[in-house]
Amino acid sequence: MTAGTRAFRQFVLKVHSRCDLACDHCYVYEHADQSWRHRPRVMPDEVVSAVVSRIAEHARAHPELPCVHVILHGGEPLLAGPERLADIARRLRGALDGVCELDLGMQTNGLRLDEAVCRMLVEERISTGISLDGDRDSNDRHRKRPNGTGSYDAVVRAVRLLGSPAHRSAFAGLLCTIDVANDPRAVYDALAALDPPRIDFLLPHTTWDRPPPPGAAHARWLTTVYDRWSADGRPFPVRLFDSVEAGLDAQESFTEALGLGSPDLIVVETDGEIEQADWLKTTKHGAPRTGFHVLHHTFDEAARHPGFLAQSGGLEALSRQCRDCSVVRICGGGLYGHRYRSDNGFDNPSVYCADLFQLIGHVRRSDRPKPGAPSHTLTAHGFDSLAAGDGDGEALRVVVDAETSRRRILLAAVCARCPGPEASAVTRLDQQHPAETAAVLSHPHLGTWAVRALDGQVPHDAVRQRLGEVALATALRTGGRFRLNLSESAPHAHLPGTGRLTLPPSHGPVALVAHDEELLIALGPSGRPRPVREAAADLGIGWQPVRRVATGEFSLLLEDGDPYRDGFATEPLPQLTEPQYADWIRLFAEAATHLRTRYAHRMPGVRALLAACTPLHGAGNQGGVSTDPHAFGALGLALPDTAPALGALIVEGVQQVKFNALSDLFDLADTDVARESLRSAYLGRRQGREIPHDGLTSHGRRMAARLRG
Repeated sequence: MTAGTRAFRQFVLKVHSRCDLACDHCYVYEHADQSWRHRPRVMPDEVVSAVVSRIAEHARAHPELPCVHVILHGGEPLLAGPERLADIARRLRGALDGVCELDLGMQTNGLRLDEAVCRMLVEERISTGISLDGDRDSNDRHRKRPNGTGSYDAVVRAVRLLGSPAHRSAFAGLLCTIDVANDPRAVYDALAALDPPRIDFLLPHTTWDRPPPPGAAHARWLTTVYDRWSADGRPFPVRLFDSVEAGLDAQESFTEALGLGSPDLIVVETDGEIEQADWLKTTKHGAPRTGFHVLHHTFDEAARHPGFLAQSGGLEALSRQCRDCSVVRICGGGLYGHRYRSDNGFDNPSVYCADLFQLIGHVRRSDRPKPGAPSHTLTAHGFDSLAAGDGDGEALRVVVDAETSRRRILLAAVCARCPGPEASAVTRLDQQHPAETAAVLSHPHLGTWAVRALDGQVPHDAVRQRLGEVALATALRTGGRFRLNLSESAPHAHLPGTGRLTLPPSHGPVALVAHDEELLIALGPSGRPRPVREAAADLGIGWQPVRRVATGEFSLLLEDGDPYRDGFATEPLPQLTEPQYADWIRLFAEAATHLRTRYAHRMPGVRALLAACTPLHGAGNQGGVSTDPHAFGALGLALPDTAPALGALIVEGVQQVKFNALSDLFDLADTDVARESLRSAYLGRRQGREIPHDGLTSHGRRMAARLRG
């Protein structure tokens, strides 16, 4: 990490500065800042090249970033043309290949979506949200064309097209700007009827200079929608409501509009100017400006701008009224731009303070799913999409979230079984840093270890060391401090997702220390902690950072060192030599091209579910694949000779992962014979019409029907 600078995780690229709607509530064109008038309409190629290079440069400077999120924005980004958007997507993936993952999104009004554009969005993996304010009357109140006519029919057509089975993997959800003059029930019902993967309700951007209607009208509107959504069985996530509930459960918010997390978003305008979040345009002319430019400055330089620093002060940077409030850790003072008043800047509570206070209180008093037993709702559409063999983006996310919760429950049970400083540290870190803990827990083989530990197959001291390794790996991500004292007989330590330490015999007391995102090692009772990479050569220890395989299509761990990677049908290989590792990288890169052309429909599942691969012993040039039922996201692979064979094995393995996950979530069959018949058809080893009806549950029969087509 570059000392003294923050890591930006979200990059908003203004690829086009104009719009083909004339919405009267738009913060870009209708508020204080009018800088759009002087910017180029389309982001020039020179700026595109520079911003792509700067994002990759920033990701390399901050290895703590496993993924960066890039949002193509405007104006209306589709005015830039589908070819240009596809080119930007390819440039970004090429620049970030081998550096970190890319989550690429776009927000559009939907008017220019057609079959060809939707195909491009699927092919280039651009997750796209559409702006729609509800039913016809509600939407057309503000979202008008330049000639004054409404946009509702065209937008709904676009939503249905993007939400169709062929394109749904590129559908991110709906964005609705609230107007309290609209009927909240009618708005919710109209949006829900379109079966979106998620909805985001946006409070209109305004300030204390132009306050909203008094009397907490927005709270009443939102609580009505919250109650209807809850009564409806919560058929899709709603980011605002999910964030309030996360705050009530001492977890991180999903939106910068709530919570005390440091904002991590930066904007690049069409002319290359680097700016703060563009909702600041509602405060005063030039408010988002930083004076930095992608042609001349790095994002680390921009991060030192006082505007970014002012938003990162946490609780102490809030107004006195906010600091004294009982819900401050949930609300976080609201969106930074909503605190503005011309006479004293941002030293105020949110202009929606009363609304947020009432909404939080209403959610707190409501009957909702309890923390620790999260509800992972797979809709009927989601089940059907997975049952047919593929799975849309939302269904795949639910599967991943459910398996993450399952692993958290296992970890909590291990901590309860083996109390001590290591278990306490894991519990504390999970409460204070749930996102970083979840990232560590995503390591598949922690599931195998936890099951064995609970079955009594792992010695008590080894369980405690593994808990300490989990705490240490998490502390490295948070930048906090944690010390793990290893047993004098411990031959190694394996930090999930970080690396493996091998110690010499009779090494004496050893401590591993996480400090300021750096791993240190101390030998002897009074040894001075030193960076592990520096100490490795001097002290006779071995340090192997975790290996990764990154292609332009997906990235995964090459796990050849974890002590619990032996849950596959075949014995794992010992740690690969560097030439062997190079062979795996080469063949995976070739297989990625084959997967993109031959198995495009399976690629969303590969990207979402494949987290790690363990090299296995194998005979024959066709290789082999297997899964460990307790290691969700991991494949065991005996490497074949050719890229097409490897591509086929990856697809088969990911299908096994999907089937195992569905079996965890649903009872599919009453007998082993029926379950194996269903599995065989799911993996393509037999025709769907050959699946017998006997022995299947209702969910199993529904899956069989989808496989029969």
